[in-house]
Amino acid sequence: MATYVIGDLQGCLTPLMQLLQEIEYQPEQDTLWFAGDLINRGSESLETLRFIKSLGDKAVVVLGNHDLHLLAVSHGHGKLKKGDTLVDILTAADRDDLMDWLCHQPLLHFDASLNVVMTHAGIPPCWDLVTAQSLAKEVESTLQSDQVDDFFANMYGNKPNLWNDALTGQDRLRAITNYFTRMRFCNPHSQLDLKSKEGVNTAANGYAPWFTYPTQLPEPCHVVFGHWAALEGITQQDRIHALDTGCVWGGSLTALRLEDKQRFSTPCTINRKEK
Repeated sequence: MATYVIGDLQGCLTPLMQLLQEIEYQPEQDTLWFAGDLINRGSESLETLRFIKSLGDKAVVVLGNHDLHLLAVSHGHGKLKKGDTLVDILTAADRDDLMDWLCHQPLLHFDASLNVVMTHAGIPPCWDLVTAQSLAKEVESTLQSDQVDDFFANMYGNKPNLWNDALTGQDRLRAITNYFTRMRFCNPHSQLDLKSKEGVNTAANGYAPWFTYPTQLPEPCHVVFGHWAALEGITQQDRIHALDTGCVWGGSLTALRLEDKQRFSTPCTINRKEK
């Protein structure tokens, strides 16, 4: 019995199947965690979503920015972008079931027995674990309420980019969402730079990768996240594990076995549909 965290799939089901063979995945015993961005850019987005949904309680998923983008478009907000590979999902016969399932996935998952917390982009330095769990619940509750359309109508945007407990309404929900699903660089006060997207040496003046600042998470707690392919899986932090290794861009797909922190990977051929 083992627990594996797998980085951003982005619609790459074939490499996932190869990786599951590599780790000798046992469906009846093992649990798979997925660090968000299940779909988009890759050529098998619909098939990927269907497969993970079919795993039932043997899969643990957190939402990424691409997953939320799909939900926003499906609710009539936001527009398909060049390079999106979401049409197959949006026109599928089981679209409504898939969207309902996706809307019920969390932004944060914490396993106390393993002392591991998973979000798509990480945990900002300004939040402790209890705060992060509480704020994630605010967005999750909204996604499952009659306020969901208002949320998606206001989800896109880079402001506010500095957390303040006094934030309210859509500004508060947007800020929480951006921290959990889009964060890469921040300053010592956890103010986000949402424009810089490359490697650790490309930060704007006064900013650095979020995981280089002191954390408020309890000492035994490890963080697993995806989102940042340019890191190539490297954070140089013992308790911070980056798992997006750029599968959809021709890199590799990575799994981390939580019980012993061993990594597994499979090389990926470029799996994007032509733009």
